[in-house]
Amino acid sequence: MANIVAIVGRPNVGKSTLFNRLIERKQAIMDDEAGVTRDRHYGLSEWTGKHFTVVDTGGYVVGSEDIFEGAIRDQVKIALDEASVILFMVDTKTGMTDLDKDFARILRSTNKPVLVVANKTDNSELQMMYHEFYGLGIEDVFPVSANNGSGTGELLDKVVELLPQSDEENPYEGIPRIAVLGRPNAGKSSFVNLLLGEERNIVTDLAGTTRDSINSHYNAFGQEFILTDTAGIRKRTKVKEKIEFYSVMRSIQALQDSDVCILMIDASRGFESQDMNIVSLAARYKKGLIIMVNKWDLVTKDHKTAERFTKNIQEKLGPLSYVPIVYTSVLNKQRVHKAIETAVGVYNNMTHRIPTSQLNDIMLDEIGAFPPPATKGKYIRIKYITQLPTKTPSFAFFCNLPQYIKDPYRRFIENKLRAHFGFEGVPIQVYFRKK
Repeated sequence: MANIVAIVGRPNVGKSTLFNRLIERKQAIMDDEAGVTRDRHYGLSEWTGKHFTVVDTGGYVVGSEDIFEGAIRDQVKIALDEASVILFMVDTKTGMTDLDKDFARILRSTNKPVLVVANKTDNSELQMMYHEFYGLGIEDVFPVSANNGSGTGELLDKVVELLPQSDEENPYEGIPRIAVLGRPNAGKSSFVNLLLGEERNIVTDLAGTTRDSINSHYNAFGQEFILTDTAGIRKRTKVKEKIEFYSVMRSIQALQDSDVCILMIDASRGFESQDMNIVSLAARYKKGLIIMVNKWDLVTKDHKTAERFTKNIQEKLGPLSYVPIVYTSVLNKQRVHKAIETAVGVYNNMTHRIPTSQLNDIMLDEIGAFPPPATKGKYIRIKYITQLPTKTPSFAFFCNLPQYIKDPYRRFIENKLRAHFGFEGVPIQVYFRKK
């Protein structure tokens, strides 16, 4: 990625608020509680025709008892290494702190452009107070209010002045999006880190470590795509904290924004009702889907264990049993690339188009052998079939009496389409229209 602007600073100075304002959407979770942001969080921004990537980071602290402290510092350091321009956020209301001074020394040693962003400068009284931040030894200080946007125009003018030229508008436009979803502690972040070959997302044994949905650019099997790590989705009745509620909302938004979902389940816990809820949600939004059974190394197995496990899942899936199931161990690096290869295959199935002549030759023969049952003495004749120009596979069957075709025959048609043309992991829409 080129033209990266990193937002850094101690906790609770408004980094995520500024991030959301620059990318013009509420993507990062904001809260008065310190330490809400943990991983690096990327988004796209544009100012005066110049496009750049903004990265939000966790609060940089030293000496706290937070178990995430070291991992957050590592994430901040990676963001600093990547950045073309660094926005060092401070809090005008609180004033300059020792932590600000210590962090400023680190930033001055990076030999990169650093702009001090004196946030929460919300009124004329505070306008008189931001000058103390010139004491940090950094030349450019910009008083802003990330909350209402005042001062951000002058800041962005300086940012784009410092960025190298780039003709690239949106490097992610049109790239498939794969979201990794599941219950807490299923191994989603470990899976994404293994694929990327870096500690992209913080991993601990604690459920709820990931809070935001984190996008990463990945290239595999001749196909590039955006890989999204998400927070664990628990049952609504078990979500007590406000931050977790917003985390779940971000995960559901990531599902809606994706093309294909990888539902990761914990093999030692099996396929639970909440997993089925996520499957149903993916089907409702017509997303491609695979089920990735992780921690398969923890299961005591015989030669039929996988067969029994698969049968149990498919019985629960019912009409959604078109979803492929892959057994993996992220810890032991077993069949991990098989999972992502299957997800890419599902995406290709979503975009697969069948020639109209082939579709009619095959499906009209099947319909001739098993025609729709007559209703009220009236015979239904299907005469022509075409695939519709939709994002997910949809087919129109033109007939004389579409209103008399029942759901069982619709499912029969869908099964025949899958039998002849595949579409593994992809929802199919079948419509009967009057000729």
